[in-house]
Amino acid sequence: MTSLTFYGGVKEIGGNKILLEDNGTRIFLDFGKSFGAMNKYFAGYLVPRSVNGLGDYLEFDIMPQLDGLYRPELLDGTGINPCDPKFDGVLISHPHIDHIGCLSFIDENIPVYCGEITKLIIDAIEEMTVGSSFGTHNFKTFHTGDKLTIGSLTIEPIHVDHSVPGAYGYLIHTSAGVVAFTGDLRVHGIRKDMTEDFINRATQAKPVVLITEATRVMPNDTRQNYSEESVRSEIHKIISGTDKLVLATFYGRDLDRFKTFYAVAKKCGRKFVISMKLAYLLWKVKEDSKFKIPDVLNDDTILVYARRKKSGEYEEKDYQKWERMFLEKSVNYEFVRNNPSHLIFNLDLFNFQELIDIRPDPGSHFIHSMSEPFSEEDINDELMHTWLEHFKLEFHQVHASGHCSGADIKELIRQINPKTVIPIHTEYPELVKAGVDVETLIVEKGKEYRF
Repeated sequence: MTSLTFYGGVKEIGGNKILLEDNGTRIFLDFGKSFGAMNKYFAGYLVPRSVNGLGDYLEFDIMPQLDGLYRPELLDGTGINPCDPKFDGVLISHPHIDHIGCLSFIDENIPVYCGEITKLIIDAIEEMTVGSSFGTHNFKTFHTGDKLTIGSLTIEPIHVDHSVPGAYGYLIHTSAGVVAFTGDLRVHGIRKDMTEDFINRATQAKPVVLITEATRVMPNDTRQNYSEESVRSEIHKIISGTDKLVLATFYGRDLDRFKTFYAVAKKCGRKFVISMKLAYLLWKVKEDSKFKIPDVLNDDTILVYARRKKSGEYEEKDYQKWERMFLEKSVNYEFVRNNPSHLIFNLDLFNFQELIDIRPDPGSHFIHSMSEPFSEEDINDELMHTWLEHFKLEFHQVHASGHCSGADIKELIRQINPKTVIPIHTEYPELVKAGVDVETLIVEKGKEYRF
C-alpha cells in the first residue's frame, strides 16, 4: 500500500510538506515554510517564540503533529513525546524558503536529499545570514542521472527549469506504481529543455499519480508569459535608451536573471554593480562546474557594492568574513552617484536606504524584475512605490515567471497522462479540472490518500 498525506501546499502557494509512505518507508517531499499560514497568525514583531520550541507552530496547525519527526529539544510541552526518528528522509525539490524553510525543525538523524547546487545555496545562506540554520543533517546530494534508494523506494531525480538553479522533479517508484512530483517548474525559461526532459521521462514512466505545482492556475492570470529572452530584450531597450542610472531588483537566487542583466550590461558597455550577498552566492555556486557562471572576483563587468557599516569608513573589521573577499573590487555610494550613465545598480528591496546616499537623478530608471508571490524578499508594493515616487524614479515591470502558465500546466498533465493528478502549490486546485481529461484529486490538508 502506498499513501500520500499533504501537510502543506494545500490551497496555498508554497509550504510544501508531502508525506509519502510505502511498505514501511516514510519520506517527505519538501519541508517548506508556509507564508500564508504564518502570515495568518504572525507578522512584524509578533513571531513564534523560540523558547516554546514547536509549541506556537503546533497550536495553529502550521506544522504537522507527528511522532519521530522533530528535534527532541523542540518538543517540551507540545504533547509529542521524543523518540527515535520514524522517517527515512526528506527529498528537496529546490532551495526556495517555501520548500526548505522548516528543515531546521526536523530531527537531524533524518537524512536530507537534494541537488548539489541546492546544498551549495543552503551553505551560502547559512554563512551569510546570522542565526540562519537548516540543521546539521546528513545531506546526500545528487545530479540528474543518479538513482536513489530509500527503503522500498527507488527514486529518479530529474532536472527542471525554475527561477533558481538546481531545481528537480522526481519519479518515485513505489509498490503501487510511479509517483511523479514536478516540484516548481516552467517551460519558458532559458533551460526549458530540462523541463522537457522531466515531462518526457514522466510520460514514459506512466505514473499512477502526478503531483504537480499549479501556481498560476487562477481565475484571471493577467501576467504576460514572458520568456527570459523577452526580458533581456525589454531590459536592453530601457538601458540602451538612457544615460541615467538604472537600478534593478530581482530575486536574489534567480541566477538566470542575473545572467540576463549581466549580458545586457556587457552589450551596453555598463558595469553591473551587485550586492555582496549576490557576489558570494555566485562565488559559492561556481564550485559546481556544471553550472556556468562568471568569475565574480575576476570579471571586469562586475563590481561589488559595499554598504556603509559601523565605522562608516569601509574598514575590513566592519565586515563579516565572507564579505571581506570582495572589498578590493568594491565600490560605494559615491562611486554610484558619480557614474550613473556607466552602471546598472542591483538594489534589493530591503536596502532602499542606499537611495538616500546615492541620490539618483530624477528620471533614473528602476526595473522591478520579480513578481512571485510569498517571496521572503518582497516588501509591500505600496511602500516600494512610495520610495520610488519620492526619488522620482521611472518604474518598469519586466519579469519572466518561475512557474508554468495555467495553460502550460494543463498541457503538461495531458502529455504525462497520469491515472490521477493532484494539483498543489495553488490557491485554486479545482480550476485544474477544466480542460484536463484526467482524474483530478483535490486533497485536504492532513488527510491520508491511499493508492
